[in-house]
Amino acid sequence: MSQQQDVCEVTCIHKDKVMRLRKELDGSRSDRVSDLFKLLADQTRVTIVHALALEKELCVCDVCAVVGCSKATASHHLRLLKKWGLAKSRKEGKFVYYALNDEAVRQLVKLTFLHERSKEGQADQELAE
Repeated sequence: MSQQQDVCEVTCIHKDKVMRLRKELDGSRSDRVSDLFKLLADQTRVTIVHALALEKELCVCDVCAVVGCSKATASHHLRLLKKWGLAKSRKEGKFVYYALNDEAVRQLVKLTFLHERSKEGQADQELAE
């Protein structure tokens, strides 16, 4: 029985690809992208962002009800999202409404959840066969 190796058996650098990619990635701001994914790595925050991606805006009370957390917890996460520029808020009377401030993040989160749903559908289909 042979085991498949997950590394190259010999070293061969494809210089044209490496140079092109280094040039492309040099100014790519991977540090900011990494920070964005760290921000979204919290389950409560990603649930809030997903809810805000599906609904134009939600008041803090609605966020609490959707996520199942306290006002203090929701406010903490919403303030953090606002600090990073992902969300914006507006006060209307006694209510504070939050909305996503970044269309790219809205699309990223929607696509990620769509991707997960499609994987679940594939798994269900495989089980049915």
